[in-house]
Amino acid sequence: MTAAHDGAFTPESPGGHPAAGATPSGSGPSSGQVGGERPFEELNLSEAIHRVEEAEHEGRPPAAGPLSNVLTAAAVVALGIAALLGSARLGLGTARSPESGTWPLVVSAALVVLGLGLLATARRTRDAERFSKASWLVLAGLGSMVVFVAVIETIGFEIPAGLLAFVWLRFLGREGWRTSVVASLAVVVAFYLVFVAALAVPIPHLF
Repeated sequence: MTAAHDGAFTPESPGGHPAAGATPSGSGPSSGQVGGERPFEELNLSEAIHRVEEAEHEGRPPAAGPLSNVLTAAAVVALGIAALLGSARLGLGTARSPESGTWPLVVSAALVVLGLGLLATARRTRDAERFSKASWLVLAGLGSMVVFVAVIETIGFEIPAGLLAFVWLRFLGREGWRTSVVASLAVVVAFYLVFVAALAVPIPHLF
């Protein structure tokens, strides 16, 4: 039943009072409230951070256990050691006269240090995710890097670097075809101009 009130009809009881169970005007949840929660703009800083963290955790894969963390850290260390050995085969050179393996050596050493750090904190880590479908993307990225290192000495860096950047952008990063192609070519050109033309680093190259 509706009753006239100031020229408008509002849901009320016959006596002009709000019907039982009806929400008085202006006292219901405002826009931005979900399930009776306060609007985001009315929260203080700590409550807002907590709300954002809860939203981020929704839909996440389950957390990895200590064993998974240890295995992951060990894999990183093993990959870094393998890269160190490969860098030594390319020739290390010196800081003033770097050779092909100088920069891969620096990156490989950093990889080993990071892996050891992960291994030391494996039991205390709580933000690592359990292996899922998305983890295959990480393995694909590592596999493409291994192929890149394996072929760069034979055919130069230009083609492998372009393909590596394209695969990462298009298939791992889900970028568009045009963006992936243009960015990949730009990476190769920039890398060539800086390390080959400007710094004269003896990296295997075609041109």
